Amino acid sequence: MPNPSVVLATAGYDHTVRFWEATRGICYRTLQYADSQVNKLEITPDKRYLAAAGNPHIRLFEVNTANPTPVASYDGHTGNVTAVGFEKEGRWMYSGSDDGTVKIWDIRAGGHQREYESRGAVTCAALHPNGVELISGDENGNIRVWDLNAGACSCELVPDVGVAIRSICISGDGTLVVAANSNGVCYVWKLRRGAKTTAHFEPLRKLQAHDPGSYVLKCLISPDGRLLATASSDKTVKLWNLQDGFTLERTLKGHTRWVWDCVFSVDAAYLVTASSDASARLWDCASGEAIRIYSGHHKAAVCCALNDSAVDV
Repeated sequence: MPNPSVVLATAGYDHTVRFWEATRGICYRTLQYADSQVNKLEITPDKRYLAAAGNPHIRLFEVNTANPTPVASYDGHTGNVTAVGFEKEGRWMYSGSDDGTVKIWDIRAGGHQREYESRGAVTCAALHPNGVELISGDENGNIRVWDLNAGACSCELVPDVGVAIRSICISGDGTLVVAANSNGVCYVWKLRRGAKTTAHFEPLRKLQAHDPGSYVLKCLISPDGRLLATASSDKTVKLWNLQDGFTLERTLKGHTRWVWDCVFSVDAAYLVTASSDASARLWDCASGEAIRIYSGHHKAAVCCALNDSAVDV
């Protein structure tokens, strides 16, 4: 089996997870996910494991072996798992679900250790770089900050009542939060640098990223903090320059159906996207060109995961 420095995986509605040689565009491994479609993928920081979130389970697979079966299963949600991620050391995992809960899981222990009730189907969640706050969005338009130390919701925002939040991202330095909704809008807040908690959200921008009526299905700030990517039901991904007043830098065109997910390379030079057209693409952010197309899924590819960062051995 390859032991790649770049781990790239895609999944979706054909009940498979596919691993790709990123530069050559070749699928070198396919995992069967028999139970359901796969909604989200996340790779552990050490690149050893891949979490695949379905309905209603989360399965953990080994990245660098030929083992086709999951090494762990996390059961506790009662609906689609719509968000999954790891803390920076990879010791615990968080998840969100349309069952209305956010859960925290110890990777080794199995069952969930903590649960938070959101009172609405959770559509997305992101962990603040401080490691102690989780920000979730739901289909009713609510954004909640969960203080993991206090075990409670510390802050609640409703930027547009009744308009579903589709995606939330936080900049690597913890100073910006972006929430994307079902009406083409991204709301941007500034957070106080170095603050221990994020209870103070300062409105910075309301960005009409895509046409009203279109969904922004994913928003993501690049690792260097320069770009905001917005993936949409309008079949495009847009790159916005955060250091130049949110100017539109590139529109990435090529997918023929909804674009559900995207992930930057660690140097922010490239973006991988996943689409209902059953393909994933690798884009050069500077030129806006698609330089690889990953074809192999038989149905919608709705999630992608990439880890090309250096790992401390």
